[in-house]
Amino acid sequence: MPGFSAFELPLSSPLISMSKQNFPTLSFSNREMMEGHSELGLIGDHFDGGLLGRIKDDGYESRSGSDNFEGASGDDQEAANDQPKRKKKYHRHTPHQTQELEAFFKDCNHPDEKQRADLSRRLGLENKQVKFWFQNRRTQMKTQIERHENMILKQENERLRAENSVMREAMANPMCNNCGGAAIPGQISFDEHQIRIENARLKDELNRICALANKFLGRPISSLASPMSLPASNSGLELGIGRNGFSGGSSGLGMSMGLDFGDFSGGTLPAISGIRSPMGLMGNEIHAERSMLLELALVAMDELLKMAQADSPLWIKMDGGKEILNQEEYARMSSFISPTSPGYVTEASRETGVVIINSSALVETMMDPERWSEMFPSMVSRAVTLDVIASGMGGSRNGSLQVMQAEIQLLSPLVPVRQLSFLRFCKQHAEGLWAVVDASIDAGRNFKRLPSGFLVQDTPNGFSKASITWVEHSQYDESLIHQLYRPLIASGLGFGAPRWIATLQRQCECLAIHMSSSIPSEDATAISPAGRRSMLKLAQRMANNFFSGICLSSSQKWDTHHLGNVGDEIKVMTRKNTDVPGEPPSIVLCAATSVWMPVSRQRVFDFLRDERMRGEWVILSGIGQMKEMLRISKGQVDGNSLSVLRANANNGGESSNNTLFLQETWNDTSCSALLYSPVEVESLKVVMSGGDSTYVALIPSGFTIHPDGHSGTQDVDDGGSSGCLLTVGLQILLNSLPTAKLTAESVETVNDLITGTIQKIKASLGVA
Repeated sequence: MPGFSAFELPLSSPLISMSKQNFPTLSFSNREMMEGHSELGLIGDHFDGGLLGRIKDDGYESRSGSDNFEGASGDDQEAANDQPKRKKKYHRHTPHQTQELEAFFKDCNHPDEKQRADLSRRLGLENKQVKFWFQNRRTQMKTQIERHENMILKQENERLRAENSVMREAMANPMCNNCGGAAIPGQISFDEHQIRIENARLKDELNRICALANKFLGRPISSLASPMSLPASNSGLELGIGRNGFSGGSSGLGMSMGLDFGDFSGGTLPAISGIRSPMGLMGNEIHAERSMLLELALVAMDELLKMAQADSPLWIKMDGGKEILNQEEYARMSSFISPTSPGYVTEASRETGVVIINSSALVETMMDPERWSEMFPSMVSRAVTLDVIASGMGGSRNGSLQVMQAEIQLLSPLVPVRQLSFLRFCKQHAEGLWAVVDASIDAGRNFKRLPSGFLVQDTPNGFSKASITWVEHSQYDESLIHQLYRPLIASGLGFGAPRWIATLQRQCECLAIHMSSSIPSEDATAISPAGRRSMLKLAQRMANNFFSGICLSSSQKWDTHHLGNVGDEIKVMTRKNTDVPGEPPSIVLCAATSVWMPVSRQRVFDFLRDERMRGEWVILSGIGQMKEMLRISKGQVDGNSLSVLRANANNGGESSNNTLFLQETWNDTSCSALLYSPVEVESLKVVMSGGDSTYVALIPSGFTIHPDGHSGTQDVDDGGSSGCLLTVGLQILLNSLPTAKLTAESVETVNDLITGTIQKIKASLGVA
């Protein structure tokens, strides 16, 4: 047949040759042949024993399994050819002998000499009788299998012939798809014929996409049943996104912000370049997988736009301006809603703000995993792009779609890092108006990120500022979160939109200050622009090292230790310094814990960054008051800065002459932090002059302070009802040899340092 590769059925066995005239030559595809073989299940250990009974019922029974010639097999038969013919005697095995032989044959069809001798002795047979029985039994098995295969192949050949006949008849008598009547020859043009072929292919692809929807969303997407419409929504938010064959209409958001949803309308999707298979599929499966990801991204973008719309019925405003998601309305609108497992809770938040960055620069940052991690260093511990499905159109990020993997962290050892794989889709809706949406594609984990992201629009005043609306929506297993941090996460200040906005505003403000041509006078006389950049890189590495120690992210390889003399809430970890630039080969010991403090976050932060009060909580270095030698501002808010500190001369101590302290502090609505590390004077001088900061050894320690989630973002003392969550992290060099072992004395030392520091802070603040 045309379109099939020829494969001639081997007819080599005597039994097949006898009936060869009844079997026409079979020609069929290799794929069909393999499918036929797979249905038999007769290869190796997967032999179907029930097949023998079916073959026997079909009339293919042979005596060779239970009857034997006496001395009439093998070489004895050849020797007998030279002797006068005599009547051959049959020896019929008893039912018991046959049963035992059959049972042994199932376990071993090629017995060795010892096994045959044991069978002959046990069954009262001669050794050669047992040998010939197994030979005949194997021959019978092979013959039966070949006969059965021939039957299957004959049936398949007849099916293919019938199918070919139907196809020839259909080609000879074409039917019109519109009216169902006979098509007139020449009525269908070549272009129309190609379109019909393409329609059939798209229909098949649509069926595959519907099947893949179960894989990614947990249930089929109803809109895929008809590519001309979206899932029905009772919210009245008809925000089109221009999918295949779908033309988006206007809405309140579209009219007020100038959205243009026509980019994808007209039945075409953006040009796709750099296609690779995200799931390792082949051929049509790659195309179907890619189409599914595109469809998933479009649906997620549609949901983000609806959730970001001002005065949306999806959000309920509470006292104090806080918004909570209307779960009933969302369930009617969303294609992503799915039943949650016991113990899972939903977290949803929305926040708006103004950032010092233009929309296109922010989009470029979000689509680059390295720049994204640098923009949110306290939140994104690790990010990588797994695959680029679409790289954008016209040299821009419009229509860019990629599969990413990231770790999102909260700065406490009591909250596990959130690991997720997700789609990130970017679309430009108008000049200066962009949207970036994320959607998880690994719903089987303990955390699932529903469509989340932001809508950003440049301000019309010409400055590099943009208004941004951020939406964060997820489901997670609450049992994995420590009791202290559950209210904080539920408030949205843990992983929600308020924290993303606060972190973005702080980082953009820092970048704007250091990219400005005007340098503050106090910095101009102390350090050059190149030195300032080197110092900021050094501070960023210090912060990343500290964050990895208290959050147990995979950015650094930490080994966790569970020791009986340390409480469960104090995490003890070690890592080996063997190839870390700037750090000598050694073992670093880290301990971290979090506690609730019955005082405001601002009060704790002010106490820790007061150089005069340093001696009240510093235990490890044994120094007292500190003097600020250099300050590099990182924002307009008091406390957002990078400093170089030196111990006062009257404190004494040899370390004060050779060691300085690099310290970074920052404060926003979601978190405050103070991080510090001792640094050698000579190394820091190289960095301050603009030299490479990579080879400066850092052993950071510090504090992070979060709201407790009960009092919101208000940092006022109100008789004890206000509180905060204080995290303490200490790192020390355990041993100069990377092969050293962790000892009980070292663990007790770091445990005493942690508890002693917390006790001294509480005593200084006057709390129990």
